[in-house]
Amino acid sequence: MALEDYLPDMERCSQCSYCKWIPFDQVKSWRFADGCPSIAYNNFLSYSARGRFAVALSLLNKQSTYTDRVVDIIYKCTTCGSCDVSDKICRYNLEPLEMIQELKIRAVEDDQVLPAHTAVIEHLKKENNMMMAPAAERGDWAKGLDVKIIPVEKAEVLFHAGCNYSNDKDLQATARTALTILKNAGVDVGIMGNEELCCGGRAYDTGYKEEFTRLAEKNIKAWKAAGVKTIVTPCADGYHTIMRLYPRLGVNFEVYHTVQYFDRLIKEGKIKLSKSVPMRVTYHDPCHLGRRGEPYIPWEGKEKKVKGQVIVYEPRKPRYNGAWGVYEPPRDILKSIPGIELVEMERIKEYAWCCGAGGGTREAYPDFSNWTATERIEEAKATGAEALVTACPWCERNFIDAVNSTGADIKVMDITDLIKQAI
Repeated sequence: MALEDYLPDMERCSQCSYCKWIPFDQVKSWRFADGCPSIAYNNFLSYSARGRFAVALSLLNKQSTYTDRVVDIIYKCTTCGSCDVSDKICRYNLEPLEMIQELKIRAVEDDQVLPAHTAVIEHLKKENNMMMAPAAERGDWAKGLDVKIIPVEKAEVLFHAGCNYSNDKDLQATARTALTILKNAGVDVGIMGNEELCCGGRAYDTGYKEEFTRLAEKNIKAWKAAGVKTIVTPCADGYHTIMRLYPRLGVNFEVYHTVQYFDRLIKEGKIKLSKSVPMRVTYHDPCHLGRRGEPYIPWEGKEKKVKGQVIVYEPRKPRYNGAWGVYEPPRDILKSIPGIELVEMERIKEYAWCCGAGGGTREAYPDFSNWTATERIEEAKATGAEALVTACPWCERNFIDAVNSTGADIKVMDITDLIKQAI
């Protein structure tokens, strides 16, 4: 779709400001009631979904043009989808997240780009990763592991590590652990090594649709040629991209996040968690695994109005409101580990606060990104937890950096590492 397709959304927004908060019936305290990091940080209407509807409408109607402030408003959004969830509580016929993504795409098409993004995307075009790392080192994280290399060898499951786990040396051990757990559980698994490419999802959320399409088409071609049918990834961004964005290109792979696959193997008795891990933990729902992790449902239809007023869709349109994201598998895993006490934060599941790493904000707005992560860490600390556990390398990296910058007394862990301790 194009930005113009969201003109009705821009015009019908009722300016209720619901997009700024988590749904009011979910608010447990004023301290942790915010939903949108962008408006909470910038404290100016234009940085909310409502404000971006107005900015987009003004640009389309040629009532205004790009300025430094307008460009800042467009890109200073983590594309976490919180506004999307809250809006659909009271306005099912608005798509703020999709509109914001199209607004970023239009800005890129109009050459209104940020230098920080340009540097990352130019590297992505050459080295096929978002981490400013050489493509020749993509598979180094798996050195020494006895694992099949696809397509030289055939495997039932492709383990797609993703850019962050492949290149962040502080996090590579988690990818190695995840792969080892799968192998030890009897899964016929392989990797693509240096031939693995970025999924393209982060480029899409930053507005670089053409680069996303290039990477998606290359991945699809390579996976089809290798006979890949099932993909398991430890990266929440990668999971969302392959599960939600690739089907738009007419292709469907069976894709699981590692928490889903581990949960299944635990319940089948193929992974046995017998060692006690005495620890009080809280779990952070990654945006791309949680509210943005709902299955893709294709739809072609028309919007109509009953008696010129009530909007209906024929056939019925899928309503992505975050409710069907991946929430229970990671919690079931934590509850199955002896000694673990799981305590929940105030904002969880589809109402979770973002880690601050998405949408290109970590690259272009490090202060905003770090502030967003710090807010989540404060919420985690309020539970009395010893550790903040997540299932996304981008979340983990952002939280680690925020803890290091603030000196917060809390551990940051991936759920995979807790499974390892319990085996």
